[in-house]
Amino acid sequence: MSGTSTSTLVPRLARALAARPPVPAERDEPYREAAVALVLRPREDDDAELLLIRRATRAGDPWSGQIGLPGGRHDAEDASLEATAIRETMEEVGLDLRTHGRLIGELDELRPRTPALPPIIVRPYVFAAAPDLPPLRTSDEVAEYRWVALGSLFVPEARSETTVTVRDLRLRVSAYVHGDFTIWGMTERILSGLHELWR
Repeated sequence: MSGTSTSTLVPRLARALAARPPVPAERDEPYREAAVALVLRPREDDDAELLLIRRATRAGDPWSGQIGLPGGRHDAEDASLEATAIRETMEEVGLDLRTHGRLIGELDELRPRTPALPPIIVRPYVFAAAPDLPPLRTSDEVAEYRWVALGSLFVPEARSETTVTVRDLRLRVSAYVHGDFTIWGMTERILSGLHELWR
């Protein structure tokens, strides 16, 4: 990974991740596995930016149009779930984490238990990216991407209770809000885990 930064936040997060082994989800059938990448880019002000994406609107996609993290389902060709996160990040935003990043840890796995979502177990991987990344490029699965400073996301005023509509159901959910990005559901739960380590 090239580039330098004076930020100490990412090393602190790496130490916190190393000190807290991730909790695996229950693997009762049926289930499929997936992985997401929390890509952190250090900043000079001792903060770091997180890469978020808005998924494209697609018929039949339970996460259509939602704010999320690069990632997707494990393929048989993937050597590991870490490889899944790396492959999906490359496919969705054109960022090669093997060249421009390094793995610093994992967060607890998540498994939604709602009929509205498929039975899938998601493993979140945390990567430190070089501060001088090449321009990203989105695939047709991603409507846009945004780098969001953790210092602006993990503050009380960014937390909200909001109402979302999913498959004609109106749900009251906890969320992180950054401009027009409302982050809820599995991504909100993943970020809450990172938030605990960030404090």
